[in-house]
Amino acid sequence: MTTIAPPNVAPTDKKLGMTYEEFLDRFGEDDHAEWVNGEVVTTMTVSILHQLIVDFLNRLLGFFVEAHDLGRLMSGPAQAKLPNSGREPDLFFVTRERLGQWQEKYFDGAPDLIIEVISDDSVGRDRAEKFEEYEEAGVREYWIIDPRPKRRRADFYQLGADGKYKPVPIENDGVYRSLVLKNFWLNVNWLWQDPLPKVMQVLSEIEKKQG
Repeated sequence: MTTIAPPNVAPTDKKLGMTYEEFLDRFGEDDHAEWVNGEVVTTMTVSILHQLIVDFLNRLLGFFVEAHDLGRLMSGPAQAKLPNSGREPDLFFVTRERLGQWQEKYFDGAPDLIIEVISDDSVGRDRAEKFEEYEEAGVREYWIIDPRPKRRRADFYQLGADGKYKPVPIENDGVYRSLVLKNFWLNVNWLWQDPLPKVMQVLSEIEKKQG
């Protein structure tokens, strides 16, 4: 499987103007909102399939990060404050050396890894708007997972020396090897299984076949 550049898809969100400080004061954990260029972008509630994939990756990566003392993995509604936006990625990882950048309500700066799982209403945000924002902010690795029926695909991007995202092809056996998470690899076929595989079994397989 190969990866391609994101399509130019226009978003369809409701926006309200305010500063980031006002946004933090007004919007809470249950509001499904992000702050972009001085405006608040509200989003729809995600599907069960979306949440199952996020929960699976959260547990899998969380156990791996903790076992190897790599840093901190967070899930929404935790926020990352980028130069022109305050985003709420599905999952994001920050290395241990950068934990001092955490503020009370957000991470101040570009995470090292961001993962977005696509829903019907998030295609434009994840593949176009956020792609550009994360690239410009210097997020070193970006995963876009689309688990929707008949659209199943996983795209992986790593930041090049020129500051631009490079698509990273998945290996013939379906494996993607992370740049940021040392020795972590993911078989994308796990994501399409119903039910999803047991996290501890998958983690054991990863640990046995590192490198």
